[in-house]
Amino acid sequence: MSSENVRLVFRVHAVLRMFERGITMDDVRAVLRTGETIENYPDDSPYPSRLVLGWVGHRPLHVVAADDAEANETVVITVYEPNPARWESGFRRRRPQ
Repeated sequence: MSSENVRLVFRVHAVLRMFERGITMDDVRAVLRTGETIENYPDDSPYPSRLVLGWVGHRPLHVVAADDAEANETVVITVYEPNPARWESGFRRRRPQ
């Protein structure tokens, strides 16, 4: 879904995590506007979701978002800075367990 004229809806969980992690709404908008979808979750309910990797300065961020095309909304589910111990260099692929 293009980010043009799409309304962002922030779940309470996302807002709490953003506050804890010092991540702003502008940071999330930037990631969704310029980032790269690195995983898709087509079976998520009520809408398929995706994991987006983006950078705010030198800080990598992952945003999990679901697109509701009918309502022209993107629902922000959670936001976090990926842990280098769990992600390969570049934060695009999870490390094997």
